[in-house]
Amino acid sequence: MKKSSLILCSLLTASLIGCKTETKKEEKTEVTVETEEVEKAPKTYAEISVREGGEWVDRKYEGGSAFKNVESLDVPKEHTDHSYYIRYEGPGWESDKVGYRLYLDWRNAIDIFGKKTDDMVLPNVGQDNFDSYHEMSDWGMDILKAGKSLGIGSIGRFKDGKVLHFEEVDATSARVENKTDASSVYIDYTGWATADEKIDLKSKLSITPEHRYTKHTITPSKAIEGICTGIVKFDGIDLIKKQSESNNWAYIATYGEQTLVPDKLGMVIFYKTSDIEKSVEGPDDHLLIFKPTDKAVSYYFLGAWEKEKDGITTKEAFVKHIDQLLNQLDQNGKL
Repeated sequence: MKKSSLILCSLLTASLIGCKTETKKEEKTEVTVETEEVEKAPKTYAEISVREGGEWVDRKYEGGSAFKNVESLDVPKEHTDHSYYIRYEGPGWESDKVGYRLYLDWRNAIDIFGKKTDDMVLPNVGQDNFDSYHEMSDWGMDILKAGKSLGIGSIGRFKDGKVLHFEEVDATSARVENKTDASSVYIDYTGWATADEKIDLKSKLSITPEHRYTKHTITPSKAIEGICTGIVKFDGIDLIKKQSESNNWAYIATYGEQTLVPDKLGMVIFYKTSDIEKSVEGPDDHLLIFKPTDKAVSYYFLGAWEKEKDGITTKEAFVKHIDQLLNQLDQNGKL
């Protein structure tokens, strides 16, 4: 009788241990499922891409079979506009709403890629043909005709009634950075000579998810007169100006038919009033002239295209949007 009881107890104990082991296995499986993550698509992106396998002939890059993305680039001395070396002629950056590019040559203008999708499109832009982005495609197109201007939000120097670009620079380097909360382009200009001055200039352009605006921070090595930014101007398009309630922030803006399509586009630059010496009309731009400084200065710019997904399609809606951003700057000091 005692032997039977002992055998029964042993069987019960083994059964209980088996159940616990199965429970633990099941619990472990459940934990694994719960901690599994789904990778999210990025909502910002920055890149710089150069052609490989060719060679420089005078100031054009000839031959080569494909473009390669690089994290940083020391711009070759031979490089100029339409050298066919850098894909779409410079670094690009985008959010899910809009894209931008900077001509990484003497022009140093910033252009706008109008987007009809909230997907990241820059990796495919200009791959099939060097300037195919000037034609409308499923994703959108290059929409701004910058011409001789600064485009939107780029840097020059206003001297003797004209804007001096980056015709004389000892060296230019660029790098890109992609994080979950922002994408950025960094440009270092060494030995930028204009008229009677020669300085170094650092530039950082950053864009964040679900926003159109780029934050542009510039740092000159020396305080000189005339460093400026601006918006390309077109005949028949009026300049819109406004200051915030506290007068600490302000904007200049334009809205109307000012794209290559042609169709409607709004552009704006937000700036700290204490950073600006004056606003003037240049030959090709509505200009903001910075006070001389060797400290970092930040401002914001954006483009809003009417064909953008769920985009802004009227002047009234555009002004309402930028007024809201101006109020946000007035309250928080940043976007």
